[in-house]
Amino acid sequence: MEIEEPSAVSLSTESAPPPHASSSSSSSSSSLHEIFLQVCSRFPLSWRPVHRLLLFLRRFRSFDPSPAASARLLDVLGKSRHVHLLWSTLLDLSSSAALSPGLLRVAARALGEAREISKIRDLFALNPSLCTAETLNLVVRTLCERRMVDVAIAVASKLRARVAPDADTYALLIAGSCRGGDLAGAAKLWNAAAAAGIEPGADAHDAMILAMLKSNRFEDAAAMLKSMRTRRPRDVGLESYSMVITRLCKRGALPYANMLFGEMLKRGIEADGVTLGALVYGLLAKRKVREAYKVFCAVRDPDISLFHGLIKGLLRIKRANDATQVFREMLERGCEPIMHTYIMLLQGHMGKRGRKGKDPLVNFESVFVGGLVKAGKTLAATKYVERMMNGAVEVPRFDYNKFLYYFSNEEGVVMFEEVGRRMKEVGLVDLADIFLRYGERMATRDRRRRAMNGLL
Repeated sequence: MEIEEPSAVSLSTESAPPPHASSSSSSSSSSLHEIFLQVCSRFPLSWRPVHRLLLFLRRFRSFDPSPAASARLLDVLGKSRHVHLLWSTLLDLSSSAALSPGLLRVAARALGEAREISKIRDLFALNPSLCTAETLNLVVRTLCERRMVDVAIAVASKLRARVAPDADTYALLIAGSCRGGDLAGAAKLWNAAAAAGIEPGADAHDAMILAMLKSNRFEDAAAMLKSMRTRRPRDVGLESYSMVITRLCKRGALPYANMLFGEMLKRGIEADGVTLGALVYGLLAKRKVREAYKVFCAVRDPDISLFHGLIKGLLRIKRANDATQVFREMLERGCEPIMHTYIMLLQGHMGKRGRKGKDPLVNFESVFVGGLVKAGKTLAATKYVERMMNGAVEVPRFDYNKFLYYFSNEEGVVMFEEVGRRMKEVGLVDLADIFLRYGERMATRDRRRRAMNGLL
């Protein structure tokens, strides 16, 4: 049997294009896309240059934007708030079947910032394949991430007849409302999900519990956690326990925190450093130093969260020397401190507003206030100088973070070494170690990088 060759395929040398034609056309197309992306990056808030370049390329070069170029175009149009042009571009993309979920996400973010709820609803009508719960959840997640929960709720309500929200949709809306502080709105969404026969997942439960804890409704949070442990014990994991235990320890409700911690261990959930650090801090805040050290020593390889809990608790009970000793042990065990570690220690030794030192030459005024003057921040140092001269003057909280930032350079390395040496000479060994360690490991970006990689 003979097989007839397709007539559309021709292998004659007369009609065949030159061997370099396809490669040159592809390279030209990639260069045009690169130019278009560079123009979008150069003018992120102006639609005119980008739109005029697009019209020129389409007229003379038959330019077809790639998905990345289309996304950048929609982003520029959305940031410039040209809703009409944005919508016409979306119509062009939908007619060419190029409207993907990623482009839909960019368009939803731009239209949401312009409060065009009806147009977000009409996006789902542009392509029937997008009318799914997954696409709805993608749009809702995008809007909630941008703190536009009210727009997300309105979009889900308008699309209810076309795309029914599922458990993930309600979980995203509830979590977004809780992050925005709208606990009443989250409760309404929870009741709406229950009326529809849908029970939100564990993420929604954790978001509700965290919102209740932040608003000091500890009884409601405990009741919700108890009902969740009773009805859905498998959904109560380490994150749920850690969140509640941390808040209870900060509040001082140590017995209930210990009960939850014991229940967590009984269920076979291994505690992490954040939970143990919160428990150690709660014990130290109640001046149960022996129990706190017992919990700390029971961990073979403590992480930075556990060290921070111990340091913070010791500073809470005015034991700054012991906190500095923990800092030294932290370095010996290879756990690299971060900026928060140094700020906590400086606040514990010098006070949040600065204490009067014992030595007349090496004290808070000479080191920190003098450092502000040396860095050119005389306005910030004015109140502290006035307190030094006149006595009882209310001063703002001293920003140790900015102070360390002002001297995070090579000149600061010399300054920290000199201050540390002077402090050792007058007997301030703990403060001297803090300054010397910061100058050695944190004063510049290169030193921080080498310290984090274990090269110092």
